[in-house]
Amino acid sequence: MLLAAIAVILGLVLLIWSADRFIDGAAATARHLGMSPLLIGMLIIGFGTSAPEMVVSAFAAVGGNPGLALGNAFGSNTANIGMVLGITALIAPITVQSNVLRREMPVLIGVTVLAGWLIIDGNISARDAWVLLVVFFAVMGWSIKQGLNGEDALGLETEAEIDSHPMPLNKAVIWLVIGLVLLILSSRVLVWGAVEIAEAFGVSDLVIGLTIVAIGTSLPELASAIAAIRKNEHDLALGNVIGSNLFNTLAVVGIAGAIKPFELEPAVLTRDYAVMALMTLCILLFAFRVKKARRPGRINRLEGGFFVVAYVGYLAWIIAG
Repeated sequence: MLLAAIAVILGLVLLIWSADRFIDGAAATARHLGMSPLLIGMLIIGFGTSAPEMVVSAFAAVGGNPGLALGNAFGSNTANIGMVLGITALIAPITVQSNVLRREMPVLIGVTVLAGWLIIDGNISARDAWVLLVVFFAVMGWSIKQGLNGEDALGLETEAEIDSHPMPLNKAVIWLVIGLVLLILSSRVLVWGAVEIAEAFGVSDLVIGLTIVAIGTSLPELASAIAAIRKNEHDLALGNVIGSNLFNTLAVVGIAGAIKPFELEPAVLTRDYAVMALMTLCILLFAFRVKKARRPGRINRLEGGFFVVAYVGYLAWIIAG
């Protein structure tokens, strides 16, 4: 138990440090490759910070723990919105500056609806898993095309923020790789310690997946989002959450189901999926509420507080159940 507690503390500290290095490397690499921070946020950072969820869910599926696999994916999505986006908005209101995000959110909602349609029969079959994976590759290909075509309208202030901190390409790539590797390793250490502590108290694998594992594997997104906001990269922070949730819903669930199809507990659909879907819809309602013509959307501190309170209430619901 002592070793597990030490792992949680050290894992958290390393997560925060490595996420900051990863953001530095990602932003600089984006500049050198002619890509926008939004594209880096949705693909490189989305993949890097979703890698822990993929690894955990894959091993959970192989080990016959479907509750942990699906709870990790859906729980991480809810944590990304309630904890990551909520806390980030409390620190600094998030301005939606890019027109691309106005197209990305409907995609996320569509993917969320697709996931609900596939699990409504109470299981994830091999066919369901491959549908999710095919859609995942299609969405990623579309995102890459949009980013390379320069269809994201980054503001001059954002471009100036990147250019004002030049970093050689080789150094940027080194920090990006080191940050990514440490993100994954520290997440695994943190999750291992948290799971050891939870299992000592006899908690089910679904509850572990929805709470401790989901929160632990969402900490890279939280650290990355806070670092991005500190650098005034609002699109990077929001793109990080959207990209990560797309990865979780499509790739994480798809990989787990492709490895080993599994049955779902009834609460997954009526409680966990329902909360995730509603909070996803709230992002659209909050971020793209335009009060005046041609004014960008905004997730303010009040709405960030709503996300945090809603997420705490959801965790209380899980524990009470």
